[in-house]
Amino acid sequence: MRRLTVIYWICTGLTALLMGMGSIPNILSSADSIALFQQIGYPTYLLPFLGVAKLLGVIAIIVPGFPRIKEWAYAGLTFDLAGATYSFLAIGAPVAVIASMIPGFLVIAGSYVTYHKRRKAKISLSLEV
Repeated sequence: MRRLTVIYWICTGLTALLMGMGSIPNILSSADSIALFQQIGYPTYLLPFLGVAKLLGVIAIIVPGFPRIKEWAYAGLTFDLAGATYSFLAIGAPVAVIASMIPGFLVIAGSYVTYHKRRKAKISLSLEV
């Protein structure tokens, strides 16, 4: 159980770092974020919305409890990353840019899978007592 917890917190911490660091420039509508959105062809008014949504998702996966909210948060973070990947594919971004999304998917999946394994293990332990 200890090993599983360590893996969970490493993956969750990396997910929080990745998505949290990406949310700040979006919330602030930084010049780089605006330029990226214009390159992709998205309206810049979406920036703060996506930034706040990502930040709320990060908070939801870090705060203990609230399993249903965590499910939605993991889905939202995955959809955000999938949408970014598809957007880069649609504009013909270099393969390196698209490949750079893979670690994001891996840490989100690692966090999600280990979250459920830990939860199942805790339920099993409580039933044994």
